[in-house]
Amino acid sequence: MRKRWRYVGVYTPEVMLCAARAEIGPFRQSFWAVWDREGRRRHAHTRVLPGGSEVTMDGPEVRVQGRDVAAELHFGDTAPVESLCPSGERGYGWTRKRAGVPVSGTIDAGGRRWRVQARGVDDESAGYHQRHTSWHWSAGVGRAANGQVVAWNLVSGINDPEERSERAIWLGGVPHEPRPVSFSGLEAIEFADGARLEFEAESERARDDNLLVFRSRYRHLFGTFSGSLDGLELGEGFGVMEEHEAVW
Repeated sequence: MRKRWRYVGVYTPEVMLCAARAEIGPFRQSFWAVWDREGRRRHAHTRVLPGGSEVTMDGPEVRVQGRDVAAELHFGDTAPVESLCPSGERGYGWTRKRAGVPVSGTIDAGGRRWRVQARGVDDESAGYHQRHTSWHWSAGVGRAANGQVVAWNLVSGINDPEERSERAIWLGGVPHEPRPVSFSGLEAIEFADGARLEFEAESERARDDNLLVFRSRYRHLFGTFSGSLDGLELGEGFGVMEEHEAVW
């Protein structure tokens, strides 16, 4: 079946948000989550029925409207990475990733409001992936110890050949491709030169779906990062770690 999705994330010291819309053959799903870091409260919802307007995405404009939660966000420009990779014997996957994207707008959750001037990620993907696909993924934003603005998109298990993969690290808005990485569960990412990016989870969104022809097991964690980003010492980092196994 054809798969298509768009995921956006905003990761700040005060609040983190993710929102997505996905299509897997005839199935439709949307979800959103907000993590109030100061209040230590998570708000989230998933919709698996067709239609619905909790998450709307119109180019750079993203809106979330749910019970006790609303967000209106504008995603700016930054250099993308794009890849087209084989998936199994006959399948393929296309993706276009941007990390370190300027994001502005407002997020309301649980009676609190944040006026956002931050950086985030924007993931557009589609393809005819192999029936059983399993991957680990991480995206984040922050600053290096030397003050450089950094962002990343790292993956293992999908769109991850040796070269021309979706892996990317942005320094000052310019992306470059690191060599393949390995994930130590959802606790760390190891680079080819031995560098290690550590993750401290704060809030988890997990879901298991079994719709007979489509099955999915998904964990998505908000948190903070420390350590080394492909040899570049990280001063601060905010973002997500994810593991996903799908029969689709």
